[in-house]
Amino acid sequence: MKTHRKELWFRAKTRRAYINITEQVQEAIDQSGIREGLCLVNAMHISASVYINDDERGLLEDYDRWLEKLAPHEPVAQYKHNNTGEDNADAHLKRQIMGREVVVAVTQGKLDFGPWEQIFYGEFDGRRDKRVLVKIIGA
Repeated sequence: MKTHRKELWFRAKTRRAYINITEQVQEAIDQSGIREGLCLVNAMHISASVYINDDERGLLEDYDRWLEKLAPHEPVAQYKHNNTGEDNADAHLKRQIMGREVVVAVTQGKLDFGPWEQIFYGEFDGRRDKRVLVKIIGA
């Protein structure tokens, strides 16, 4: 069994962003040489997410609108966490909803997806450097 680790770095220009990272994850699998196994993709920040869904613009806009209704950024005073001097309590809640990581099977050296599935990095408190861990295990 082999393992391969790679970090992907992002700096979203806006507070919230949804970035399709499927190609970067597949590149990590290609670099690993692993043909059969599992691939973990993990947001390494508590105000960001990794999730799987369709890469359709309307859906991404729907996610953003839905998350903002569930955990609106403003007014920032509505959250006790923001009493610490932060203004990102909503980002922590959005991350909790969207999830921390995904695990995808690797079959014949490729991500083994269902129809339309893609991997996304969800940023909820952007404008600074953040990373995603890609860990591949297999043979």
